[in-house]
Parts: sequence; structure tokens; C-alpha cells
Amino acid sequence: MLSYRHAFHAGNFADVLKHHVLVHVLNYMARKDKPYTYVDTHSGAGLYSLRSESAGKNREYENGIGRLLKNAPSALDDYLQVVTACERFGEDLYPGSPEVARQLLRVQDRGFLYELHPSDSAILADHFSGDRRFRTEQSDGFAGLLAHMPPASRRGVVLMDPPYEIKTDYQAVVEALVKAHRRFATGTFMIWYPVVDRARISDMLTQIQQSGIRRVQRFELGLSPDTEGRGMTSSGMIVVNPPYTLKAEMDVLLPDLAARLSEQGCWVSEDVVGE
Repeated sequence: MLSYRHAFHAGNFADVLKHHVLVHVLNYMARKDKPYTYVDTHSGAGLYSLRSESAGKNREYENGIGRLLKNAPSALDDYLQVVTACERFGEDLYPGSPEVARQLLRVQDRGFLYELHPSDSAILADHFSGDRRFRTEQSDGFAGLLAHMPPASRRGVVLMDPPYEIKTDYQAVVEALVKAHRRFATGTFMIWYPVVDRARISDMLTQIQQSGIRRVQRFELGLSPDTEGRGMTSSGMIVVNPPYTLKAEMDVLLPDLAARLSEQGCWVSEDVVGE
């Protein structure tokens, strides 16, 4: 199935969480001069117009970046700098994870961007044409990930952000993580997930805990508590080998964000597996 288009959801509260964590991790990697490799398994189009018909259908950005551009905690400054930098491409544009990486990777770093959807893949390739730091490919991101493990740089960041259109995506992302970690145990791996069915998230976490992988943290941000109704109430990021600076920041940021975005806002910041 290739019906999912992130343009309908760009800039929503889930993107705020995902992209803030990504910015934090990439900035942390840049503290050392040594190069690193970035792999994005489900890249999307890379850049989105919040004025588009797709974004305007449900206007999800209004409960995300729309609430934060003029009223945000200082901990979001680096993330918001990436967002506002997109103004040079046009008005009301929001960066997907590839554009976040494009702004933050240095000349010595390398990025590999995978996207299966033919339309989004073509847009992505056009946006990155001429940027020698990146290679885009219309292919399966999980297979592409394993092809780069371990990276030649011996330093790496991976973002796995599947659409979860089908139930097997939940299992596929855990399997990809376990295989990649076996080849590159020191890499930083990030998994984004939607909270639509809490049981599926609990199962993912149990499998990761039983895999033997160490140093795992989880962060969630939600507009409301779990419900049995339709739709995503929260979303989360599972981070393997996180920067030591990340959790302390999220412990303070997440309750603030939850309160700013919704009267029923909720959050989680926890160690899933220790050292």
C-alpha cells in the first residue's frame, strides 16, 4: 500500500516531537568533528506547504507548529530555527526530516534518504539534486538501512518513520532495528510511532526489551489520553543510544509542550532499558 502522504499531517504535534528529537540528536553528533552517516528509511517529500490543499484538509498543523511559532519554550529554539529557515523556499513551508537533516549535516557528513511513494520520491530527489552530501532512492528503506550497517564513518544516526498503514509495519520496524543494531551496536536509532492502538505500542516495547538491546528511552506527546475511538491521540519516539543530554531536556520540555498544545495534553519520558 502506498496511499500515505505526509503532506496531510505536516507540522502537527507528532512532527513537533519527532523533529525536535531529531534536531537534538543531529546537533549532538556535530559536537565532534568526525563525520557521521544519516539514514532516513521513510523520507516523504522532504518539504511541505502548509497552504496546500492536502495540509488544509484537516489543518493538523494548527495543533502543532501553528501554536508554537509565537509561543514556544526556549528548549525548542534550535528546532524552530530549522523551521523558520524554510522561509527562503517560500511562505508557510514546513520541513520534513530530510530537510531537517539537510540543514544540519556538515560537509563531511553523508545522508541516505529512502522513499517508496513515486510522487514523493520524485519531489524528494528534485529537492536534493545537486547536494553531494545526500543520495535519494525510491526503494525499501528497511533494506537500504541494512545495506549501510555499519556505516563507513563508524558514527551514525537512523530515523525509522514508517506510515504504519498496515499492521505488519509495527513488526517490521522492530525487526529492522534488531538486525541493524546487531551490525552497528553503537549507532543512534530513532523510531517514531503513532498511538492509535496502545496494545501495538506495548508489544513493540516488549519485543525491544527482550531483544537484548540496551540504552533505550521513550518519549511521548499527546493531545489527549488513550481512547478506543478512531485517530491518533499521541505519538512517540523510541531512541536507542540517545545523547546523554536528551532525557533531561525532555523531562522539562514535554510537560510544558503538552500543556501548551491541549487542555488534555499528556506526555511520557522514560528509560525503557538501562545501560
